[in-house]
Amino acid sequence: MQGKLYGIGVGPGDPELLTLKALRIVKESPIIAVPGEVAQESVAYKIVKGAYPNLDEKELVAVPMPMTKDKKLLEESHEKAANQIAGYLKEGKQVAFLTLGDPTVYATYIYVHKRIQAMGYPLEIVSGIPSFCAVAARLNMGLVEKAEPLHVIPASYGIEESLELPGTKVLMKAGKKMGKVKEILKARGDMCRMIENCGMEDEKIYDSVEEIPDQAGYYSLIIVKE
Repeated sequence: MQGKLYGIGVGPGDPELLTLKALRIVKESPIIAVPGEVAQESVAYKIVKGAYPNLDEKELVAVPMPMTKDKKLLEESHEKAANQIAGYLKEGKQVAFLTLGDPTVYATYIYVHKRIQAMGYPLEIVSGIPSFCAVAARLNMGLVEKAEPLHVIPASYGIEESLELPGTKVLMKAGKKMGKVKEILKARGDMCRMIENCGMEDEKIYDSVEEIPDQAGYYSLIIVKE
């Protein structure tokens, strides 16, 4: 009998935002796959640990996922991760793969998901609260109203054209490009707010583009309003 893979969205940072379904499946799964070199150092691990103190009783499997745009290196790491997970599924073991936010939104997990799916193993995605929804809630603001469109944009790529779109823009994963992103936003004069590490102990809120630091952390998200 083959095991089943669950891609578990653990939410943006606050352990209380972990869904009941996600928590149930984690408890039921003997194998917990965690992105990173060391499982216990992963943000996703710490979120689930906050909601489920007995997490360390499970078999924790670290799945290295390098932060790079090198296509060859990414392909190799995704293939290796999929084969690593498939080994447990072949033994009939259920695997819960933890991923920040929601597994369907810019998540590394989805590349592993596609490979496992192609191998023919049963699998399921478990939704988590997306970071941009959590950020808007934390700022006590709506994302969109009436006929306004919402655009989710990976900010480490070119954003100039995307910012011309009508409605609310969510800028994710700016990373090392934060300084450039700030320059563009200042030139446009758009109203924006940012949260770094939403729902975590070191959460920081910035109410204008002028307040945003050039070296903001990886888990930073900007909401841009017209």
